[in-house]
Parts: sequence; C-alpha cells; structure tokens
Amino acid sequence: MLGPIHPQRTMNVPQPVFILASPRSFTSLICAMLGQHPETYGVPELNLFVAETMDQLLRRFKGLRQFMLHGLLRTVAQLYGGEQTMLSIDMAHRWIGRYRTATTAEVYQELCRKVAPLRIVDKSPVYCSNPQILLRLQRTFPEAHYLYLVRHPRTQGQSVMKVKGGAVVAALADSVDYSTQPPTIDPQYAWYKMQRIILDFLGTVPPEKQLRVRGEDVLNDPAAQFELICRWLGLTWSEDAFEQILQPENSTYACPGPYGAHLGNDPNFLKSPGYRYRGIDPSDLAGPLPWRKDGTGFTPEVIRLCRELGYP
Repeated sequence: MLGPIHPQRTMNVPQPVFILASPRSFTSLICAMLGQHPETYGVPELNLFVAETMDQLLRRFKGLRQFMLHGLLRTVAQLYGGEQTMLSIDMAHRWIGRYRTATTAEVYQELCRKVAPLRIVDKSPVYCSNPQILLRLQRTFPEAHYLYLVRHPRTQGQSVMKVKGGAVVAALADSVDYSTQPPTIDPQYAWYKMQRIILDFLGTVPPEKQLRVRGEDVLNDPAAQFELICRWLGLTWSEDAFEQILQPENSTYACPGPYGAHLGNDPNFLKSPGYRYRGIDPSDLAGPLPWRKDGTGFTPEVIRLCRELGYP
C-alpha cells in the first residue's frame, strides 16, 4: 500500500500545476495545450482532492456522479496499462480499489511519481467550488504552481447555458437570482462565487507561485501568453516546445475514452480538440444578459470584480 505522507518525501515529488478557473473557461483546451509541453503531463479532470480519502471519494462519485471518476480511470489506465481500453479501464478500477484506504493526497503523489520528471497539469474545476478543497491541494503540494485562468462572465455564462444540462448544473450550484419570482437561473452568481473563492485562496499563496491570465488573451496570442506561462513555470521555451503546445489533439486524452470512462473532460473538446485561431472579440459588461428574459444585466459586484480582473 501507499505509505503515509512525509513532508520531505512530498517535496521530492514533481509539484503539479493546478489551473484554477470556473467551468467553461477554456480550461480543457488550455490545459491540453500546456500539457503538450515536453516537460509537462496534461491529465483529464482527476477530481481527487474533492475528498480526504479514496473511500470518501468513491462513495461520493457513485451512481449518477460516477462520470466524475472518468478522468482518474483514464489516467490510471494509460499510466499503468499503457492504453485506454475496456480492459485497461477494468484494471484501473481494481487499481483504485486497492488504494481505497489511502488518502487522495497519497494517490495523487503516486501519480506524480509515475510521470516524473514531468509535471502534472490538472484543471479540475470542482476544486474551485470549495475553499477546503484548495487547502487540501496546498497542504499536499506546498510548492505547486497555480495558474488562475479567467474568462469574461458574459461569454462564460453563455457557454454554461448553451451546453447540454447547463441550466441544471447552474441550479445545482445555486447560481440563482432569488430576487425574482420565480427565481431566475443566472450563471453570473456561480462565476462570482468561484472567483472569490479562488482569489481568497491565492491570498495565501506566494506571489511567485501564482499567475493570472485571461483565457481570451491566451487563445488570441498563444505565442506571447504561453511564453509567459512557461517562463514563470521554469519550463524550457523554444520553437519546438511551442509547436507541440499548438497541437493539443496529440494528447492521449484528447478524444472520448472507452465505454465506462468516455468522459474526463469537456465533451465538446473531446469531439474537436485542436487549437484553431479564430479571434475572440471583447465582451461588454453593460447591457442585458442573453440568458435572462427580464433585461437584467450584471450585478454591481460582478462588474467591480471584472474590472479588477482586467476587463474594461
């Protein structure tokens, strides 16, 4: 079995890069792109730190929530079975079951050791839904880097409401305006809550271990933005590295997985994982929101925070 966590042993494990962001913030694409750098290893959504122990995690992610394990199953299948097939997914289930009494921190460290000397790049959005989850990350990996990825709440909200089941997910996240009758599902509320959780957490992280970028800027000018990110992380920056970054479709996880673990990432990304420059126009903070029927716009708190994050 995996042993207990020792601080010195933890420090010897390659420290991950955690992408902190709201869902639908270009996380799948940007994580896959950064994960194609020859010194990193991009993974699907591992979701490991949602619970303290593996037993708690497996109890939480059962039934309708079983899809939350798909990223972990695919990663284990690939790393320990060399492929992602129904047989290797069965093996991954047994592998996870063998560590049921371990902590999620111990399992994550084992994955880090498996890919060493590469560094894991993980973008599980659920981490940003609860401050306790982020503290669990920090406690396990005191030298981790945090890439804070922001997307304008107008286009982020449109993306949430457009995706299949998005309104239900927003409602479950309590992204609701209760001042109307009946209450109105409005993704700006979840966007705001998640940014506040991220910013409060980053207040405890050394400045050199965090970097904030706007997703629109990264996709509009990948050369400049990924050079900034790579140099911040201490990764080699070269023309060859950038060429690999521009090919996220080459990731072994950039496609649907086998039956029983077909997700692990945004379904739209899995269907079309390549990077294509299309130019993202600036969004406006003023005016009614397209997902509301009452003509209401952003709340003053959302507008104020957006401006703090660099959106005019």
